[in-house]
Amino acid sequence: MAPEEWVNPLRDGRDKRLPRIAGPCSLVIFGVTGDLARKKLMPAIYDLANRGLLPPGFALVGFARRDWAAEDFGKVVHDAVREYSRTPFREEVWAHLSKGLRFVEGTFDNPDSFDKLSSTLEELDRERGTGGNHGFYLAIPPAAFPVVLKQLSEAGLAQAQDGQWRRVVIEKPFGHDLDSARQLNAVVNEVFPEDTVFRIDHYLGKETVQNILALRFANQLFDPIWNSHYVDHIQITMAEDIGLGGRAGYYDGIGAARDVIQNHLLQLLAFTAMEEPISFEPCELQAEKIKVLSATRLAEPLDETTARGQYAGGWQGSQPVVGLLEEDGFAADSTTETFAAITLEVDTRRWAGVPFYLRSGKRLGRRVTEIAVVFKRAPHLPFDQTMTDELGQNALVIRVQPDEGVTMRFGSKVPGSSMEVRDVNMDFSYGLAFTESSPEAYERLILDMLLGEPSLFPVNAEVELSWEILDPVLDYWAAGGAPEPYEAGTWGPPSADEMMRRTGREWRRP
Repeated sequence: MAPEEWVNPLRDGRDKRLPRIAGPCSLVIFGVTGDLARKKLMPAIYDLANRGLLPPGFALVGFARRDWAAEDFGKVVHDAVREYSRTPFREEVWAHLSKGLRFVEGTFDNPDSFDKLSSTLEELDRERGTGGNHGFYLAIPPAAFPVVLKQLSEAGLAQAQDGQWRRVVIEKPFGHDLDSARQLNAVVNEVFPEDTVFRIDHYLGKETVQNILALRFANQLFDPIWNSHYVDHIQITMAEDIGLGGRAGYYDGIGAARDVIQNHLLQLLAFTAMEEPISFEPCELQAEKIKVLSATRLAEPLDETTARGQYAGGWQGSQPVVGLLEEDGFAADSTTETFAAITLEVDTRRWAGVPFYLRSGKRLGRRVTEIAVVFKRAPHLPFDQTMTDELGQNALVIRVQPDEGVTMRFGSKVPGSSMEVRDVNMDFSYGLAFTESSPEAYERLILDMLLGEPSLFPVNAEVELSWEILDPVLDYWAAGGAPEPYEAGTWGPPSADEMMRRTGREWRRP
């Protein structure tokens, strides 16, 4: 039996509906005092424990500079869990989980701190039965990766003995261009082999993203029309209605394309455009995504197929809001884009001639992430123009967030004596179709890491190919001056609409 997974012997281990439970292990969080750890990681770990998916001896270790006793760390975790966990708080679950909490005070550049961490993990192996299986979550800025990785290596924490495992989790950004991504990958792989590296893209942990694979490959209904013979174009949108107040330290100089398109949206494109894998084994799934990204290129000329913008003041709902240049921390001449749109082409037989439009922005009309597969128009041979003048194009829309689900748009006759056809929607909602609420993305991804299941984690090749796709447009924009302003609460700059009109298309208004 593999050390990563425990199967209840009283149940049929071949039944794929049974939950997978992580084997003996611990998780060390660097950056445990940050918002990511407090709002996402600690609640996700509690939710996994509450669902019975963590082993009895699981341990959580925090590493930070704070002068905390174990009780202080326990209170921090307790408060985070009470405020942010998805599942109900249960005292018996917390009492059991809290026995495995440990805290190590230290700094990243101090070898003694990592010696203390090593002693703590050895103690957990003895007292909690963690079996030498330890994951290291780097919830820290990428600039700190090299020193932490070096310290883990020199302390002997990155090397696993036979029958044990050591793994590292890193958060985006995975570099800021192709060269930096390659350098980062080299630094990480010098200490941890690629099969022990788990790059978190939390969008890939969302149920609706994984449902793209089920929708496509479990249903004969869609496969025959999932190609250039029937699909006119595909729009992938991630829109947010919030601004960037308080996030200048992270976002200024990064922009919407680096922040969202390079990782989230290109991964959504890969799931949408990939061929059916031989199986859903991690290597097969990753191979198909790599094939798609290898065949993806920017449509040209870039002055006609891309657009970028920066939100100005306006109204968000009923509230007046300021523009980016008036936000705290942003320079008055900042050229950081808050809206980015690009046109991509996938050079495969399935998708030849089908444009993929990717866009992301802040202070847009509403918060929504969706994939819209827009089909070609039917000839309408039996109809005259007046019968179908209100009919749009058929579309299949996968709603990633919020209100996760799938909508199909098609034409239907309007009740009455005349033949008039209008668009109607057929809607599937996760919240209405299933009684169990969807796990948070971090629940799924943390559990997969503890199980050694890398299907939903981008590998080196995917990261580098994504930067190869995006770098030319970033260079083009950098030489082009300031982004175009757009009013807050709208759907982006006029140039984005013009980009679509050149090909006779228009953006969806979700």
